[in-house]
Amino acid sequence: MIRNIAILLAFQLLGETLARGAGLSVPGPVIGLGALFLTLLAVPGLAARMRDTADGLLAHLSLLFVPAGVGVTAHLALFAESGLVLAAAVIGSTVLAILVAVGAFVLTARLTGAQGDE
Repeated sequence: MIRNIAILLAFQLLGETLARGAGLSVPGPVIGLGALFLTLLAVPGLAARMRDTADGLLAHLSLLFVPAGVGVTAHLALFAESGLVLAAAVIGSTVLAILVAVGAFVLTARLTGAQGDE
């Protein structure tokens, strides 16, 4: 398991190094994840070996959200004071993001001449 976590961290380091070294606007962990994905496709034995470690990390993923929960409880007074405005901002930005995504999809479909029946 330690070796598998070291592999995951090595890919994250690789991604960070590429992102910062090349001045890319893509986050390093995303680049590392892409490189890991390509490696797992190329070396199926590695994917099988890392499966238990990945399942273990995913099973405990909720632990990563503990700091956010602590932050919320530390600022309860702020949420009580501005909770309605914050909720409106979150809901409004979500709806706006969905509408922009739909608009981009429709525009792309029109530009590529895609048919809805395909």
